[in-house]
This record gives sequence, structure tokens and C-alpha cells, in this order.
Amino acid sequence: MQYSASAFGNDFLWGVAIAAAQNEGAWNIDGRGPSIWDVFARRQGKIKGGARPTDNCDFYHRYKDDLLLAKALGFHVFRFSFSWSRIFPDGIGKVNKEGVAFYHKLIDECLQLGLIPFATIYHWDLPHALQKEGGWTSVHLQKWFTRYATFVAEEFGSKVKHWIVLNEPMGFTSLGYMLGKHAPGKTGLENFFPAIHNAVLAQAEGGRIVRKHVRNAVIGTSFSCSEVLPFSNKKEDMDAAKRLDMLLNRLFIEPTLGRNYPHDDFPLMDKLHMQTKAWRYTDRMQFDFDFIGVQNYFSVTVKHNALIPYIQASEVKATTRKAPHTALGWEINADSFYRMLKRYWNYGSVKSIIVTENGACFKDVLKNGAVHDAERIAYFQQYISAMHKAKQEGVNVKGYFAWTLTDNFEWSEGFNARFGLIHVDFKTQLRTIKDSGYWWRNFLLAK
Repeated sequence: MQYSASAFGNDFLWGVAIAAAQNEGAWNIDGRGPSIWDVFARRQGKIKGGARPTDNCDFYHRYKDDLLLAKALGFHVFRFSFSWSRIFPDGIGKVNKEGVAFYHKLIDECLQLGLIPFATIYHWDLPHALQKEGGWTSVHLQKWFTRYATFVAEEFGSKVKHWIVLNEPMGFTSLGYMLGKHAPGKTGLENFFPAIHNAVLAQAEGGRIVRKHVRNAVIGTSFSCSEVLPFSNKKEDMDAAKRLDMLLNRLFIEPTLGRNYPHDDFPLMDKLHMQTKAWRYTDRMQFDFDFIGVQNYFSVTVKHNALIPYIQASEVKATTRKAPHTALGWEINADSFYRMLKRYWNYGSVKSIIVTENGACFKDVLKNGAVHDAERIAYFQQYISAMHKAKQEGVNVKGYFAWTLTDNFEWSEGFNARFGLIHVDFKTQLRTIKDSGYWWRNFLLAK
């Protein structure tokens, strides 16, 4: 890749992203209530190494320093999320003034540094008090979410003009309410279906709330996506890929675009339609977002497997296929990223796309005060080049946010999976800019 960031135009948004539950720490001070991740992490064997999101990288106390680092590396967008339980310790009811004050200070600091604050309303950290009442499966979820989203839009909307409603709904519904691998650890279709439906309704309603309360708002919501490739040209493998694709790539964006849930002769989708009476909700599930956030980390190759319930598909891992992969075994496939950008743009009713997360985990080693992460640099170069190609071919890509600024709490992977441009010693909280951070500085600041 021979070009610099200027090749994307002067109005292109280059940013870095974090999330409250993964970065803030300070889990039980200044009035914050516990989230589902605080509770889930206490369950033995759920988080690698027994890690807990109690301190993380202490962004709550070190936000000024971390924002200075983001600015120094050349970024001009800072994506963060509100912690629902820092604002409403019980999920609803009394507002925590200290929590609200923290976000005002964070936003003010962004603006003072010339960083655009890009706020995510919900990034996976539901208040535990609401989970005790059913969480994302509850019939009361819409009421809870409406109250919360309305508050943050009204409170911060005079300063924050860029909004993301939900972060990766497929991620938190499937991992948290179907497979049980993430908080709150629920399993089964009886949890998965209502969680899906509530998330689809919430993302659209959240868009309407921000539109109502924030003047000149730029509103989006983010979708995880992974191109699903069949292991062979056999019909059974191709059908398996089609079923998984419906879940990973179509389930949340198509209702948002007014198309209702995908169908295509997939019995699981028939069940979803019947149990949620989806036909009644088509209008409420739709919202005309200013952009959709695309979050792509890897492609998935699958083959037919009759033993797997519902989807009858199993992954053929990148390590098995000897394909390039990250430390988590995720396939590195920038061409696939390019195709997903093209595919979402080709829906036709998408106004613009922002890559709201993209990055890679490798086995970083801090030695003599430096981290030489050439693999991560190569990853970014490949993916940014693929994005440039899509943009040149007419895809209206308006921004790219690297995941993530600092090493942090990586959900069920704990502190072992490092995605940061800046290395964190979690015992001392010492920050060390990795080679990839310096690469970004050179890429963004080159004339």
C-alpha cells in the first residue's frame, strides 16, 4: 500500500474505538451498579485466566491521557460507549449524577482536543438489575431501553452529534442468549428469539429517539459481519453456508431496511417469524439510518454437519485449512472484507457505511520498551487497501475506526487477547505505543 490517509479525501473519518465494559474499570465506585459482565465474570471458567472487568485499563481515571494518545497518533474520531449501569445503577429509576458527570468530562475533553466524540448507546453491558428481570428477553425491554436512550440523547445531544445505537446485536444475542459463552450466559431458542426481536426493535427505536432529541444528528447502528464460504461446491455445503449467512449477515440489517427477517426456506427463520409475529412489527423494525456501521474481523468457511442443531453447519477453521490467521485463529481475508462492503452497499437503501471496528489480535511481546507487531501493521494495510478499492468502485465508505486504542478486557478471552495499538501492563497500567500505533501516526499525518 503506497498511499496515505489523504487518498480517502479530507472529509473521511479516521477514528479509534473503545467500549465502556472493556476499558473503564472502576466497576463499583462513584455510584455505578453492576453490569451483566461484572456478574458473569465471577462464574468459574467463563473468562480465560479468571480475569474480571474490575479495573481493566482504568480508562475511567486515565481518560485524559488516553485521549491525548489517540490525538497524538493522528486520529480525529474517538468512539466510546456509555455504561448503562453507570448512568442508571438499577437500569431504570434514579440517575447517578457522578456517572453522568464522567461522560460530560470525557466528551468535553474530546472536544477540547479536536476529537469528534462518537457515542455508542449500548455496547453489551446491560445492568445486572435488568437481567434479573429477564434482560433482553423481557417484554419490558423496550420500555427500559427507551428510557435510557432518551436520557442519553437529551443529556449529551448538545455536544455529541454522531451516534451508534447498538453494537453488534448478533454478537450479544447469539453469544449471550443462545450459546451461553458471553454474559449473561443464557442458552436456547426460548432466550435467543425474544432477544433478537427486542434488539431489532431497540435499534430502530433508538434511531428514532436520537432523531427526535438531537439536532443535526448523524445516526447509525453497527453490525458484525463475516462472509460465509462453503468448504466445497457440494450442494449440502453451499446450503449450510447459506443458512449461517442468514444468521450472521442478514438477520439484523434486513429488518432495519424494511425487509423483515430473512426467510428463504430455513425452518429456524420460520420459527422466529411465528414466535415473534414479525409481520406485525415490520414498520417498527425499520429506521432510515444515516450510515450503517460494518464490523468485520474474519471470514468463515463451513461444511454441512447434520449433528449441529438448527443450522446443520460447522466451521472448518483457518488453522485446519492452513489459511492466514490471527492469534485467536480468525482468518485474515481482506478480499472477503471488500466483498462484504460491496454487498451491504448493494442493498441499495444504505446511505453510507462507516467501518466502526476493524483490527487484529496477535501475541504481542513487550521487550526493551517496544512492541514490534509487524503482523498487525500488515493486517491494517491489507484491510485499508481493500476498503480503498471498494470506495473507488462507488461504495460510499465515510470512515474507518481501528479496534482498539489500548489493550483491554476482551470479553471471554480476558486480558490474553490484545488488539490495542498501545500495549498495557495491566498490573502497573503502563502504556507503551506499539509499532502499529506509530504506523497509524505516520499513515494519518503524512502529507
